[in-house]
Amino acid sequence: MATTTDQPWLGDACSLVDAFRAGERSPREELEATLAAIERSDINAFSHVDPERARKAADEADVSLPFGGVPFGIKELDEVVGWPDTGASLVFKDRIATHTSRVIEKVVGEGGAVPVGLTTASEFGGLNVSVTKLNGVTHNPWQHGRTVGGSSSGAAASVAGGLVSLASGGDGGGSIRIPAGYTGLLGMKGTYGRISRGPRAAFRPGTVVLGNLARSVRDAARYFDVAAGTDPRDPTSLPSSGTWEADLGSHDLKGRKIAVVPALGGVTLEPGVEDNLRRWVDDLVAATGMVLVDVELKTPNLAAMWMMGNLSTLLPELGDKWPSCAGDLTDEVALGLYLSQAFYNLEAAAIAERQRIELHEAMATAFEQADFVIASTNPGPAFGAESTKSADVDVLDKVLGNSIARLGLRGALTSVSVASGAFHKLPSRIIGLAETKFPDLVAMGGLTIASNVYGNPAVSIPAGLVDGLPVGAQVLARHHQDALLFDVALAAERNLPWPLVAPSVSAAAV
Repeated sequence: MATTTDQPWLGDACSLVDAFRAGERSPREELEATLAAIERSDINAFSHVDPERARKAADEADVSLPFGGVPFGIKELDEVVGWPDTGASLVFKDRIATHTSRVIEKVVGEGGAVPVGLTTASEFGGLNVSVTKLNGVTHNPWQHGRTVGGSSSGAAASVAGGLVSLASGGDGGGSIRIPAGYTGLLGMKGTYGRISRGPRAAFRPGTVVLGNLARSVRDAARYFDVAAGTDPRDPTSLPSSGTWEADLGSHDLKGRKIAVVPALGGVTLEPGVEDNLRRWVDDLVAATGMVLVDVELKTPNLAAMWMMGNLSTLLPELGDKWPSCAGDLTDEVALGLYLSQAFYNLEAAAIAERQRIELHEAMATAFEQADFVIASTNPGPAFGAESTKSADVDVLDKVLGNSIARLGLRGALTSVSVASGAFHKLPSRIIGLAETKFPDLVAMGGLTIASNVYGNPAVSIPAGLVDGLPVGAQVLARHHQDALLFDVALAAERNLPWPLVAPSVSAAAV
């Protein structure tokens, strides 16, 4: 970890607070090192920085608070009054937030964190990569030119890249776990409602859980201590014990049953990923006394349908800007909106609901037989930052070359009613097109979406390297067993410690 003040702290946030309290560093010194590092960074992790506000907060920091004085990166899909509220979209480049999200109020106000700025995200959180027309490309600090995943891309890049030790995230289909897996961080998605989404809890999509990207288990647990709990503005919010960090290590894992389902959702994993995961699980079992059991868990891959359904709810926010704003949108988002508007009808929604029930039943049955399900977080190590690896396939041409699809698009774009009788096969066509254009996006979402739809907790834990880049082990538990899941992560951390930041960052600090 960093011991000088010319660079940001490279340990976890908890140890930084300890350093503040011991007088080894000051919040203002840490902030200045952070601002300088952001300025010289080439990974594009921040879309907005507010030095004036941050300096005032650092000078007034109360280091007795849980995150007192710690520079804090805020995902740009979280609102902070007076800061840009763009949704990571060029369409809303001039929009300013009129309120602050409840979770940010708590982490800054009750936690004492110093808000530095907004970290980059995918447009409207709708994709698992971060390439937007507003902010450009966010790069992986482990290897420039590789993706960070998404949508909490800048959060992961900033924490793994040594810029800040604390950053907020959100996970509606894997948006915390996917970037955590690609950057060697811990990404905890709690039980649905664990951290309030107020005051806009009813806004899309209904699978989102808030959290953070963490260098350590205790950082994630302390974040829960500060952020979790009921909120009168959020009817889905859950009570919190407030002792997440204090309770770490209090559960006996011996004899707990683990089912390994590497390719959850039927996703195809890249070479080396499954072998690496099984070695990691074997080491964890040997260290904890947990027991491997065979469980058959086949869940539908709802990633493509989730993307369609999520994007369809974006249309009211765009309002009369759509479809003239299509050119300002990320290509994938624009295409998704066209397809969802044309094809995502009541029939598609019914199919999605049947698949949701199928997934619920499969997950419930699995957790009758096992305490934990372990899968890969990502299909493989991080791919190219500016590509989905399928740019050679132009699905829009395919759509426009299909008479049924063309009719649907024309009707959607001109508000002309079209006959619905020909649309009976279109829901499956949506999935097929999405899988053709975006195999990596669908694969990523297929591995992680199950716990979002089911609402149970899941955590991505660093699980070593494949081809020199990080991969994650995703551990799923029953509803409301977040604390038990933290202890699995803690056991893994103690048995197989991971680098807190990317090697290039720690090497530069020497």
